[in-house]
Amino acid sequence: MIEFNFAVVLAQWPMLMRGLGLTMVLTAASAVLGAMLGTACAWARLHGGMVLKRVVGLYVELVRNTPFIIQLFFIFFGLPSIGVRLSVELACVLAMVLNLGAYACEIVRAGLQATPRGQLEAAMSLALTPWQIFSRVVLPPALARIWPALVSQIIIVMLGSAVCGQISAEELSQAANLISSRTFRSFESYIVVTLAYL
Repeated sequence: MIEFNFAVVLAQWPMLMRGLGLTMVLTAASAVLGAMLGTACAWARLHGGMVLKRVVGLYVELVRNTPFIIQLFFIFFGLPSIGVRLSVELACVLAMVLNLGAYACEIVRAGLQATPRGQLEAAMSLALTPWQIFSRVVLPPALARIWPALVSQIIIVMLGSAVCGQISAEELSQAANLISSRTFRSFESYIVVTLAYL
């Protein structure tokens, strides 16, 4: 008969809490920086020069058409080949920010393009600068429109942080792996971590 013993897994709570803490820090940092990067890239794709539009477009397509684990491995294992060495945590944040930034760019761009033409014409007739039009007329209602999609993408990036365990980041899924290997209670370990993600 199968017996479950969650007490053995829960006894490892310091490791679980460290993993949860790192996952939350990675998610918070990537959410803030990724949303800022995405907004800047969306503005560049709409109002930048031809070269800037192409560079940002290439970045967006490159990130959106490659797996996150490849992006993470490139940053952590590839960049040292050219002399750029990053800590595990910094590599995770950078990969997550770049990933979220590309998706956020398209989400924000769609929200900005949905601004009614009449609002733009009214703002221009008031002699507002392009930055004032963007920051006061276009961006606030666009953020309200894109908020659900942006939050969904942030959640996807948070769940993707589980991949960071592949480069030894001691986030939540890596904590589950370590607890499972120590206690031989895989089922209980992953049930506890699943509940923590929820």
